[in-house]
Amino acid sequence: MSFIEPGLFDMIMRLRGSGISDSNVLRAMELVKRSTFVPDDLVPQSYDERPLPIPCGQTMPTPLSIAIMCQSLDVKPSHKVMLIGAGSGYTAAVLAKMCRRVYAVERYRTLVEYAEGRLLKLAAKVVVRHGDGRLGWRGQAPFDRILVSASVRVIPDSLQSQLATGGAIVAVVDGMLVRAVNNGKKLVETPILAMDLPAMEAGKAKSM
Repeated sequence: MSFIEPGLFDMIMRLRGSGISDSNVLRAMELVKRSTFVPDDLVPQSYDERPLPIPCGQTMPTPLSIAIMCQSLDVKPSHKVMLIGAGSGYTAAVLAKMCRRVYAVERYRTLVEYAEGRLLKLAAKVVVRHGDGRLGWRGQAPFDRILVSASVRVIPDSLQSQLATGGAIVAVVDGMLVRAVNNGKKLVETPILAMDLPAMEAGKAKSM
């Protein structure tokens, strides 16, 4: 019998009770130990339903926020996914359980190293790059799915241009989580629910 960390079962049940019905998302979040990605002193709080601080003054979103974003993204096994804001690496690891490969962009070099070190332990199908999230990763485009783990006023044109026809971007736009689909001519946005995430910052961090 496999070992289940304290709090993990409760987290999964809490997600189910909060409307997370995608079995792929639930399974991925069951398989990826959140405790691997939080700072050592916060391990006992790994599965709490609250944001947790990580290096560079950043935070790891709540389990429910991550689950909602991943469910809204509707990831398939064949998909190539870009994640804007690698953070701790946890969201990338969850996505990697559901798709072909994840390309994550992170503005803080310290967090690139933080995420890479933890993802390496899982042999996750994730590549992390130090860069400006607003610019995406043009050399790897097009992407079937793009997840922006920060809030924006509008979805940057540079990210829209890297989305495959029929692909989808999920982002928090002016306080509302939206799913925007590229129909070949334009992005068609569908609002999902209100969500609060830190604002996307411009450029690579000059320190940290």
